[in-house]
Amino acid sequence: MNIYDIKTKAINSEFREYLLGYKDTGSHACYLIYGILKAGEGERLIKPGKGHEEILLAMVGDLEVSGHYNCKLKEGQAIHLIGDEECNIKNNGTADAIYIVCGGHSEGGHH
Repeated sequence: MNIYDIKTKAINSEFREYLLGYKDTGSHACYLIYGILKAGEGERLIKPGKGHEEILLAMVGDLEVSGHYNCKLKEGQAIHLIGDEECNIKNNGTADAIYIVCGGHSEGGHH
C-alpha cells in the first residue's frame, strides 16, 4: 500500500496543483488532480483531452466555471467533462478553494 501526500505536493508546486498518476502509480488507467486556487485567483483550465473523461469536484469553496459549462459550482458539486470539452475555473471567494479532478480513459482512449 502506498499513501500519497498530494496536498503537500500541491502546496509546494508552482501552480498549487498536483497530478497523482502514472509516475506515482505506474498505471495509465486513472489519475487524480488536487488543486488549490487562492482567493480571487482564476482561469485554471480543465480539459480532459481526446480519449479521456474527467469529473471536476469543488471540494472546498465555490468555483465559477466558464467554457463548455457556465455555472457556479458550489462546494460539494461536480461536473463531468469528455474529450475536448474544456472549462476555466475561478475562485471569486475570500478564502482558498480546493478542487479535485478525477480522470481516466474513455472507451478506446488508451495510450
